[in-house]
Amino acid sequence: MDDIKTIVAKNIAKIRLRHHITQMELAKKLNYSDKAVSKWERGESMPDISVLVEIADLFKISLDDLVRPEGVGKSRSIAPRCNRSVLIGIIEASVWLLAVVAFVITALIQKKITFGWLYFLFTLPVVLLLRLIFNSIWLNPKNNYWIVSLLMWSILFAVHLSLLYFGIHVPVIYLLGVMGQVIIILSAFLRR
Repeated sequence: MDDIKTIVAKNIAKIRLRHHITQMELAKKLNYSDKAVSKWERGESMPDISVLVEIADLFKISLDDLVRPEGVGKSRSIAPRCNRSVLIGIIEASVWLLAVVAFVITALIQKKITFGWLYFLFTLPVVLLLRLIFNSIWLNPKNNYWIVSLLMWSILFAVHLSLLYFGIHVPVIYLLGVMGQVIIILSAFLRR
């Protein structure tokens, strides 16, 4: 098996050539000399981990792509970093599409739409739950506090309006939200 220097050297050269840039151009983007890039690609020296992360970010690949013998393009990542936000948007739009389909089918079956709007009311918490999951896995987990807050309030709002539809008026349900919000805020400080 090749040593890590040789693997990284081959992978840096491969990804640089795939993007049609010279050693000088890569060096300029990383604030290094072209001699340093040349040494990396010959396996004479190896960039430190922070530079490897910079290279991975620059070429929108995973760090695995630089350090594994399989090389660039063989990463185990489910979705490339550059397409994750688009993939999340497509999934969220699909959930909204399902709500529209359910609404249309209900409207076709019933002549008078009485509860179809509830589909849209409960779609928002589902979308926020998906956003929380994907944000935790792929994006910035620091934003989870905002997403959890929005998720909690959207669930309470959906439950309250649903109960109102059935003639039950329970505004005290929002006290749960106040307590939940306090817990979310305190947990944000606890983590810091």
